[in-house]
Amino acid sequence: MGLPIIQVDAFTNRPFGGNPAAVCVLSEARDEPWMQNVAREMNLSETAFLHPEDSGFRLRWFTPVVEVALCGHATLASAHVLWQDGHLAPEAMAVFHTKSGRLTAQRRGEWIELDFPATPAAPTDPPPGLLEALAVPRPRAVGRSRFDYLVEVDSEDAVRRLAPNFSSLEHVEARGVMVTSRASTAGFDFVSRFFAPQSGINEDPATGSAHCTLGPYWSGKLGKTTLTGYQASARGGVVRVEMRDGRVGLGGQAVTVLRGELL
Repeated sequence: MGLPIIQVDAFTNRPFGGNPAAVCVLSEARDEPWMQNVAREMNLSETAFLHPEDSGFRLRWFTPVVEVALCGHATLASAHVLWQDGHLAPEAMAVFHTKSGRLTAQRRGEWIELDFPATPAAPTDPPPGLLEALAVPRPRAVGRSRFDYLVEVDSEDAVRRLAPNFSSLEHVEARGVMVTSRASTAGFDFVSRFFAPQSGINEDPATGSAHCTLGPYWSGKLGKTTLTGYQASARGGVVRVEMRDGRVGLGGQAVTVLRGELL
C-alpha cells in the first residue's frame, strides 16, 4: 500500500489560490535524502514531513533543493491535514517540534491560527546587487531579519509591478527577500511579495514565515498589534497577524486540492 501525500493550498479559502504545500504524515522518521527527493518530485515551494514525537509531531520542511528552518504555509497545511484526516481531534491543539523550536496551531472557526517566533528586521545597508536586482533604486527602508532581507517601497502599485532579475537576486546571501508597502486596497494594512531564488523558489505565493518579520515591522510603523496582510503574488494570499510578546500569531485558511500515494 502506498504512502498518502496530500496537497493543500494555504492562506486562501479557494482552490488554486494561496500557496500549495505537500504534506506527508509518516509513522516514523525517514532519512533526509529520501525527504529531499520527495520534495524535488513534488516540485512545490515546500513539502512537509511529520511523524509523532513527544506528544506532538516532528515537522520538517523541504523546498525542491534545500531544507528550511521555518515555513508558515506548510505548517498551516500540516495542521489542516492532521485535523482533516483524523490524526488529531477537531478541538485538539497541533504541536510541532521543529528547527525553529516548538510551534503550535489551533482551529478558530474556518481559520487556523499558528503561534510562531517573531523575527524582526534590523535596519541595514542593502547588500551589493540587491536593489539592482529588484530595480528599486530608492527604497524607503531596508532591513535584515534572521532569515531574509526586507525592502519597503513607496506604494502597493510598486510592489505589484516588481519584476526582479532572479539570476542576480540569487547571489544575495539570504534565504529570501520580501518587498512591502502600506496597502491602498481596502481591508488590508500592508502588501508584500517574497522572492527566494536562493532557496530554489523565484517567487513564493504566500509566505507565512515572512509575516514573522512583516508583522513587527508594520506593527511598529502603524501602531497596531492586529493587522491583515495581502501577499500580491499571482495566486494571492491573506495572512492575519497578531503581535504578542516575542511571538506572532499567524491566521490563515486552507483547502485540500489533491490526494495521492507515494508508491
